[in-house]
This record gives sequence, C-alpha cells and structure tokens, in this order.
Amino acid sequence: MAQLDTLDLIVLVALLIGTAAYFTKGTYWGVPKDPYATSFTNANGAKAGKTRNIIEKMEETGKNAVVFYGSQTGTAEDYASRLAKEGSSRFGLKTMVADLEDYDYENLDTFPDDKVAMFVLATYGEGEPTDNAVDFFEFVTGNDVSFSGGGGAEDTPLSNMKFVAFGLGNNTYEHYNALVRRVNAALIKLGAQRISAAGEGDDGAGTMEEDFLAWKEPMWTELAGKMNLEEREAVYEPTFGITEREDMSPETNDVYLGEPNKNHLEGTSKGPYNSHNPYIAPIVESREVFTVKDRNCLHMEIDVSGSNLTYQTGDHIAVWPTNAGKEVDRFLNILGLSDRRHMVISVKGLDPTARVPFPTPTTYDAAIRYHMEICGPVSRQFVASLAAFAPNEDSKDEMARLGEDKDYFKEKVSNQRLNIAQVLESVCESKWTSVPFSIMMESIQKLQPRYYSISSSSLVQKTKISITAVVEEVRIPGSKPNVVKGVTTNYLLALKQKQHGEPDPDPHGLTYAITGPRNKYDGCHVPVHVRHSNFKLPSAPSKPIIMVGPGSGVAPFRGFIQERAAQAKAGEKVGKTVLFYGCRKPSEDFLYRDEWEMYKQALGDSFELFTAFSRETSEKVYVQQRLAEQASLINELLQQKANFYVCGDAANMAREVNVVLGQIVAEQRGLSTEKAEELVKSMRSSNQYQEDVWS
Repeated sequence: MAQLDTLDLIVLVALLIGTAAYFTKGTYWGVPKDPYATSFTNANGAKAGKTRNIIEKMEETGKNAVVFYGSQTGTAEDYASRLAKEGSSRFGLKTMVADLEDYDYENLDTFPDDKVAMFVLATYGEGEPTDNAVDFFEFVTGNDVSFSGGGGAEDTPLSNMKFVAFGLGNNTYEHYNALVRRVNAALIKLGAQRISAAGEGDDGAGTMEEDFLAWKEPMWTELAGKMNLEEREAVYEPTFGITEREDMSPETNDVYLGEPNKNHLEGTSKGPYNSHNPYIAPIVESREVFTVKDRNCLHMEIDVSGSNLTYQTGDHIAVWPTNAGKEVDRFLNILGLSDRRHMVISVKGLDPTARVPFPTPTTYDAAIRYHMEICGPVSRQFVASLAAFAPNEDSKDEMARLGEDKDYFKEKVSNQRLNIAQVLESVCESKWTSVPFSIMMESIQKLQPRYYSISSSSLVQKTKISITAVVEEVRIPGSKPNVVKGVTTNYLLALKQKQHGEPDPDPHGLTYAITGPRNKYDGCHVPVHVRHSNFKLPSAPSKPIIMVGPGSGVAPFRGFIQERAAQAKAGEKVGKTVLFYGCRKPSEDFLYRDEWEMYKQALGDSFELFTAFSRETSEKVYVQQRLAEQASLINELLQQKANFYVCGDAANMAREVNVVLGQIVAEQRGLSTEKAEELVKSMRSSNQYQEDVWS
C-alpha cells in the first residue's frame, strides 16, 4: 500500500474528528444549556433571549412598552412588574419587564416613537446605582456618550423616545432618590420626551406604596393621552401557566424542592458563588452574645474555605433564608392548598418575555417556603386585585374597601404589619380557594437574601466570616398577631439552637426546614454569598479612625479593630483608633465586652472606647452625646485627616451623629453652621466620612 503523505493524514484525521463529533453530539457537546445551572436569575426563565438589543426584542415579541428596573433587594423589580401588569390590563399596552443589565443601550437612539420606556430605579447606598443598573447609569450620564447612529449628547439622539420614571429612595440618606433624579436629567438632556413628572417613593417615611400609587394615576392619564390609549375594565390575565403534575412526585430526582439551580439539585454545586448562586456554608461556631433571656443577639462563624469566596474587612455577607413553617402553613391553609402542598407543579410564562421566578418543576410547599416573600408588607393594589376572588360578597366588599381607602388600609393592615395570609384570614376565615396561585406568584416578591455587615477581619480570618445579628421580634400594640418576627434572624437562631443540641428548634414558636431541600443543609449549613462594600479601612494603618456604632452597628468595627490589633502585633504603626459604642445596659447587651479589653492590650493607648448606656440610669445616654463630649479629640483627629465611620440606624442615630459632627466642627474651629456643614459634606464626597446604615 502506498505510504500516506501529509495531506492524506490531515484529511483522514479531519474525517475521524467529524465522525466522532457527529455521534457524540448531545452527549459531550451541543448539550442544551440548562437555564438553572449557573444562576438564580436564570431561574426566572429566558433572560434576554438571544439578543441584547431591546428594540429588536420588542419587535420580535410585539411589545410597545418596556419597564426597565434597577433593583438591589427586589422591590424595584416588584414595582416594575406591577406597572407592566397594570399597563396591560387597564390600557391594553403590550408590556414587558426588563432587567437593565440584560440589554445594551447604544441603540436607544433607534427607539420607535410609538413605544414607551418606563424606568423604575432604586437608589442604593450613598446615591449609587444598584448593581444591575451601574452600566446603564454610567452610559447615560457619561460625558462621552455615543449612540449607534453616531450622535452624541449635543445631537439629542433620544428625541424619539418617550419615557416615564419612578424612583425608590430613603430620605434618611443624604442622596435621596439620587439615581432617578440623575437618570431623569440625563435622558432629558439626550432629548428624550418625559411624559409625566418623575415619581419618588420614600421608604424612610414609610410612604413608598402610597407615593407609587399617587404617582401612577396622573402618569397613566398623561400617557394615555400621548399614546391614544383607552382605559378598560381591568380583568386579571395570568402571566404564568401552572400545571399540576400527577405524573410526578416530590421524590422524583428532577423536581426542585428549594434548590436554587440545577447544580444544587444534582448535588454538584459549584462557583462562582454570588447573588444568583449561594454557597452552602457550614456554621462552625454560634453563640449568644446578649446576657438576657428575652432578647437575642447571635455571633456566628461561617466557614467559606474551599469555595473561592473572598471578602475584605467591611464587606457584607448575604444569608438566604427560608420562611418559617408556621407562616408556610398559614399561607397554604388560607388558600386551601394544605392537602396539596406536596403536589408537583410546572410553571411556564404565558408571554415570551415573562420570567418564572423560581426553577420548576417544584411543589407548592417548596415554592412558598424557599422562594416567596410571604411575610413581606402588603400593598393596597394587591389587596384590591384579590377582591374578585373573595369567598363571598361581604369579603369581596371588604377587600375592595381596603384597596380603595388608604386610611382604612393603614388602620387595618399597615399599622398591624399583617402579611398577605393574615390579611385574608382577617377578612374571611373561609378558604380562599378561588385565588389563582399565579396571582400570588406575580404579586409577592421573591424571597430575598438578607445582608449583614461582616464582623471579622479578612486579614485575621481569611476563610471564616463572622456575623453579628440581633434577632428581630417587634411587638405591635393593638395588633391581633401582636408580634412580627424577623424572617432571617429567627432562622439563624433556629440553626444556633440546633447546633447546641436542641432536637427540634422553635425560636419564638417558629420552626424552620433547617436541613434544607433533601437534607442538603444538614449539619448546620446556611446558604450565603458575599457582597463587596465601599465601607473600608484606610489603606495606611497609621491613619487615625473614628467609629460610631451602637448596638449591632458595632459589627464592622469589630472587624476593623481586630485587623488593627493584628497589625500592631505584627509591628506596624497603627494610628489612633476610637470607638463610640452604645447599648441599653452593660450587664445585658454590651457586645464583645471582653474582646475590647483584649484589643486594648494589643493596641495600647492608640485604642479608646467610649460607651453610652441608655437604660443604666434614669438619664438616657446615647453615642451622639458621648461624641459631643469628646469634641476636642474629634476635631484634633479630623484635622489629622482621620476617617469617620458610622454604622447602624439611619433614621435617627446616623442623622443625629451627622448634626453633632457639624456642631463640633463649627464650635472647635469658630466657623458658621453653614460652613461647618459644607466641610462635613466635603468629608462625605471625599470618602473621609463613610456610612453603613439601614432603616
């Protein structure tokens, strides 16, 4: 046989590879991508399809209205979904909801003039865009913005685009609703036509829902006029189709029982771990740090070794909770689903742009327990939408009244902090069997991870993250349920009780599925991920710092001081480190009391602790008073360019600390109040003044 030359060999190898590829397609390559394999967001169904061109997507799916959202905790996404739903049911708009990070923005200059863009934008932190809105925000507000048609800002490239906008903010923060204000101004500068005044919701004042309702009505009126829309009687049209699967059981391997994606379902969880994909981390230590029986504060150590999760001192850890069994039972019972709680259901979007909020097939129980925020606040609009499914005329009338009368709703629902199942129980104890499960899915937010300031130093504990969490239990005077219990902190308390040998933990009368779906969390594990923060120590350890952190607000400062103590032990020069800490009584809730003594030994005179106890004597003393008493020291350190940090309650403490700091600067430097306030603002803008606060 003739010897094969080089070309023959190349052809032969190519044929062999092609033959192998053909017969292994679907086994080793060309496998359809699992939508749940890598991200929780992908569990919402098709993301942006094959295109990142929003105009192309709208044309493909026949849409004439898109509602973009920028959301950090899911609230803005919820409002966006409600807006889209109402536009469709009341005005016949062909709506879709869009995550801002799913699309490109260069082609917005081709946005058709017969369509409308709606923006629902939450402001995060100190006037920052939410994670999914960063690219969009930077694009539209950039100095060198450029669109597909080649036009810049001076060419008003968005002159065809009609838009409306609603912002979610908190007036306890300095940069209240900064994102919607800046985006609104940027779009107008680019030539876009704003149809109605931008709305602003205020979570700090507790008026977010009413602000939204007050904004949307005149907005709809103006939009209807601009787009020649005719209002019609709103009739519920489901977004999701739900099929009960008699052919499947919860024991079936491909049924999701709370797993966030397919890797978790198959027991092959892998990174990267993030806000879409939690790491199931072991709790290696848990203890109580209060010394009273009627209140709890937990210290936990979470082991992230082997996960590739990293953190820096000052970051946040997110805990993915489950709902308490008592509330799951209440929800199932009032809807008449108790007997079918383990029925397998498949869910699909009835619209090509609808995103299923959790992986399916699943069960009613798993969807409610792991994926739905069933203990969250209830909106008037949601209550009104359920009136049509009431068990009788009396309850229908009551639901309608609650939906229409904001003062009555406030008295009966908001002030009592009722969740949706409690609302239905209070209106009629009969089963609400006519309520479609789809409307509950559409109207109740996804169960969101809760974020906690990490209370350890990454320098000292590289693979072990500390959490400090006060267990929430709020008593509501006059309320029938009387006590509102924190979803996540009570879940963590149950895990702590389990770790300490209690066979059936029931913190505050609540039980949790703490072993997780298919017992995958057994042995005291908790789903977590890490969120990076800008709340950071100065890069030079020699720089002085001032920290104000009463209660659990001291959490990140434990990490800061732990790090500085380690640096001092290593021979580094550490600057003045001052902590203002407050609690009720030193004998009850003085967090990490023994540790401060240990850190004092390591840091010597560079560490000073000032305490304020609000219940020790008849005179209530708070951290802001201690701050004022140390005015000379504070001013001296600030003149040395000390960083100033505040962590804790935004509504009262942080705001008052800001005022006191301005007074200190004014008095110590002989400045006017206005000039001192300007100096404090400049400290914020230069990152010398940092906050990690909540309301």
